[in-house]
Amino acid sequence: MKKDEHVVVIFPHPDDEAFGAAGTIARFRKQGVPVTYLCGTLGEMGRNMGNPTFATRETLPEIRQQELMNACRSLDINLEQLGYRDKTLEFEDQDRLATHLFRYLEKIKPTLVITHYPGYAVHPDHDAFGAAAIEAVNRFEPNQRPEVWALAIKKDKEKDLGEADLQFDITDTFEDKLAAIVAHKSQASGILGGLNQGPASLDQIVKDKLSHEAFYQWSFNEV
Repeated sequence: MKKDEHVVVIFPHPDDEAFGAAGTIARFRKQGVPVTYLCGTLGEMGRNMGNPTFATRETLPEIRQQELMNACRSLDINLEQLGYRDKTLEFEDQDRLATHLFRYLEKIKPTLVITHYPGYAVHPDHDAFGAAAIEAVNRFEPNQRPEVWALAIKKDKEKDLGEADLQFDITDTFEDKLAAIVAHKSQASGILGGLNQGPASLDQIVKDKLSHEAFYQWSFNEV
């Protein structure tokens, strides 16, 4: 990519960027491409309180906000916190969400937007925010519209969507990705620990599971 282009990442929760796209984000940054993260919520309704526990329901929002800022600092990306409430995005007015996101995109003028694939992102917040992000991009004139890479998480996604259009081995930026994941301390220990289901070392399992990132290129069908 050209160095004067700009990537915008749109996800609803702290750590979505780390687990889903941090290796790809790190590659853009190493190329000198600016990246901005529009993060919808603080993930304040998350169930992970650390292991051992170091958060409560009352303190978790502040902790996750600090973790989010630490992860973005680690990745060297710009952060915009949009202030929505965790686990409520599916109930927000979609037109209003899209309008809010469009205002940011119109100002930044990105060449690429990375977001969740609606209907294939597992969590209702993921699906709702991904749909709003794509609608926001759709509001650009076709000749000014940024490309969209959509992250699908659903296990059987290939049955409906086929193989992802873009598949990246991010071994070269895996350490950057891992640093971003670990920055989300309250979430990382439980998720990384859950990957260990065999005799191999946890470090190797984590690298095997997380050193591949895949995206679908969103197609805007013009009438």
